[in-house]
Amino acid sequence: MVFGSTQIVEHAEAQRDLDLARREAEGRDDPVTQRKLRILERRLANARYYDVARAFGELAGRHAERVVMTGGGPGLMEAANRGAAQAGSPTIGLNITLPSEQAPNPYVSPELSFEFRYFALRKLHFMLRARALVAFPGGFGTLDELFDVLTLVQTRKSEALPIVLVGRSFWERVINFDFLVDEGLIRSGDRELIAYAESAEEIWEVIQGWRPRQDGPGRSS
Repeated sequence: MVFGSTQIVEHAEAQRDLDLARREAEGRDDPVTQRKLRILERRLANARYYDVARAFGELAGRHAERVVMTGGGPGLMEAANRGAAQAGSPTIGLNITLPSEQAPNPYVSPELSFEFRYFALRKLHFMLRARALVAFPGGFGTLDELFDVLTLVQTRKSEALPIVLVGRSFWERVINFDFLVDEGLIRSGDRELIAYAESAEEIWEVIQGWRPRQDGPGRSS
């Protein structure tokens, strides 16, 4: 199960968008324009995650008995589906109906492309089938899905599974797990629910070497 932003695209597309914005910004130094350029520069830097997601999809597609499953949309979901498809593996997409139409990416196997109206039902189907979660950088949707999985696993409402966060520097800025422990809001052992990785090979190593922890039931705080 691979989660991640729809806004992180492959390097060539990110570079093209930044070059166009720079041409349009020539002679302009207003804050709005400069902020747009900074965001596009970060988008270009983050394009490396597209490569990692694609490489992981290919690695999993070549070596796993199970298949890659994503939300079926563009960006990092497309990358993971793309890698798996290029490895000759079937690949699943659980798409969601949105006000801004989101079509399934072209790398989802047609017979394994499903569309949902409600996020809750879609997340249920993710969890019914997931044997591992790989979370790439993302926004509200990715965070919602990640915390849903963490809560279900922490409280033993779902079976434990490896949870891999890709891009430690990103995730440690977004979520301060140590602060939650220090505040007494989660247990120190809850940090062990997650692992970090930077490359496709590291992700695969974490998944292959994962073992469920043996402590008692967790509590939601």
